[in-house]
Amino acid sequence: MARVVVDVMLKSEILDPQGEAVLGALPRLGVNDVASVRIGKRVEIEFDQNAQNVEEQSRVIADQLLANPVIESFTVSIEAA
Repeated sequence: MARVVVDVMLKSEILDPQGEAVLGALPRLGVNDVASVRIGKRVEIEFDQNAQNVEEQSRVIADQLLANPVIESFTVSIEAA
């Protein structure tokens, strides 16, 4: 079975309000040395044991379903079985 991890993040030029909210809350926790926070999403996909072209299929899934290419970028990683 192949496991693929897709990480989706807002592009660096896009404002990240969730990240800003976390950054603003950190001093209340006594954490003052963080310069920035960006929040994204991680999607794990498990393919059948005999699946073909796993990386290619994962890129299609990420590009057409998981990420908005206008404001987000993604990386695809295949984890060792």
